[in-house]
Amino acid sequence: DKIPFHTYYSYKDALGFIVLLTALTLLSTFTPNVLGDPDNFTPANPLVTPPHIKPEWYFLFAYTILRSIPNKLGGVLALVLSILILFTPPFTHTS
Repeated sequence: DKIPFHTYYSYKDALGFIVLLTALTLLSTFTPNVLGDPDNFTPANPLVTPPHIKPEWYFLFAYTILRSIPNKLGGVLALVLSILILFTPPFTHTS
């Protein structure tokens, strides 16, 4: 009833990884524009800044912190403190 983990699941995961890597390689090689942002295809105008500029989703937390505080130094300090607060739970664990 038992099957060994290494031989079955390792090969199964390796096969899935190879299929995924092959699909992404083929997609990025033959149709690279499919994965791009549509805004990259609009012609650039160096005299006009687009009104809809916003960062990617992984920078939105920093963008909102910096935009919410009008003072530049205060915004940078709030951003640094928001990152440093993630390092405090190991030191404040009481149980």
